[in-house]
Amino acid sequence: MIADRGDVTEAGGPPRAVPSGMADTPDTIVLVHGFWVTPRSWEHWIDHYQGKGFRVLAPAYPGYEVEVEALNADPTPIEEVTVPAIIGHLEAVVAELAAPPILIGHSAGGAFVQILLDHGVGAAGVAISSAPTEGVHVVPLSQIRSTFPVLKNPANRHRAVGLTHGQWHYAFTNTFTEEASRALYERYAIPASGRILWGSSLANLQPGHQDTWVDYGNDQRVPLLFMSGGEDHLMPPKVQRSNAKHYNSATVTEVKEYPGRAHLMPSEEGWEEVADDALAWALAHART
Repeated sequence: MIADRGDVTEAGGPPRAVPSGMADTPDTIVLVHGFWVTPRSWEHWIDHYQGKGFRVLAPAYPGYEVEVEALNADPTPIEEVTVPAIIGHLEAVVAELAAPPILIGHSAGGAFVQILLDHGVGAAGVAISSAPTEGVHVVPLSQIRSTFPVLKNPANRHRAVGLTHGQWHYAFTNTFTEEASRALYERYAIPASGRILWGSSLANLQPGHQDTWVDYGNDQRVPLLFMSGGEDHLMPPKVQRSNAKHYNSATVTEVKEYPGRAHLMPSEEGWEEVADDALAWALAHART
């Protein structure tokens, strides 16, 4: 059963059986959504991990505590949200837990997981189809096309910008059937923050640390796995590989690629494999 507690969607379940000698294994998973979607996009993963006995939290960004339909009707919270506000809220959610959780983020949520890990939050992190953090200069043509609806107009820095179904299909679901793509568009899609997307695109051109900066040499950071879809248009594999290569710390940073998969891997047919791989890797590398 999934219970909506305002800003945090939580799935409970019976206590998970912990093997002898693994009493410190994380029992909570925090799922961080990306742009153009809400925590609803994690609905299958919540059920899946809850069925394995984990406590699962799927926090909404500040102001996103309402349903998809409400955000489409009034995107004001999307226009007002900032990266520091998102990170502060996620840190507050984790601070209420008794032990460090596994953090799993998709798209922009992958960048936010990287920032949280750099801040000392979490036991292990997985970034799926992750947006890059500051300093990653790789910008493939497919990524330019995917983000063009926002970046084509500087005035969008003050707007919430949605995608047509055609734009959504190219950026998120290019390997899906037309029927599946449209169904997910109607169920999940909301506008994205022009402020944050413009800020991220200009981060490497401005002096000083910007909102998505992390310390790539932080030896205290817990292990991080990048998971990438081979046919991802929005965040292609070369973006994930470049982001991973920036880390020069002594801690574990790995990349796993899934050929033939699109950006919306958490909803693509066979998503269970991705979910199980993410969990298995995080449990094997978790630091508590």
